Amino acid sequence: MDSLRPIDAWFLKQDEPFKSCLYALRDLMNNYNEHITEEWKYGMPFYYYNGKMFCYLWTNKKTGQPYIGIMEGRNITHPLLVMDDRKRAKIMYINKAEDIPASEVKEILDMAKKFYK
Repeated sequence: MDSLRPIDAWFLKQDEPFKSCLYALRDLMNNYNEHITEEWKYGMPFYYYNGKMFCYLWTNKKTGQPYIGIMEGRNITHPLLVMDDRKRAKIMYINKAEDIPASEVKEILDMAKKFYK
């Protein structure tokens, strides 16, 4: 039996309900744009746009709450994005108990995409 890629193992090891939420986010990212590629970078799932780091998925260490990190977030103003202590990326927390706000996620990704010409 072939061993799992690290990125696949990471998604599998997540506990529910976070796992389902992260898989849905993964699907959203992979289907967002034909120029998006999924990579395993810095021990986390990263999504590249035209070969450049675009965004990533991760979970808050204290709460386990999933979030999307937007690499050019510092250049984007959106009410769902927070900077916290980051210098470049802003994050969008995802409530695992609610439907993923796909239209807002896509809106933020569209805003970020403008920095990748």
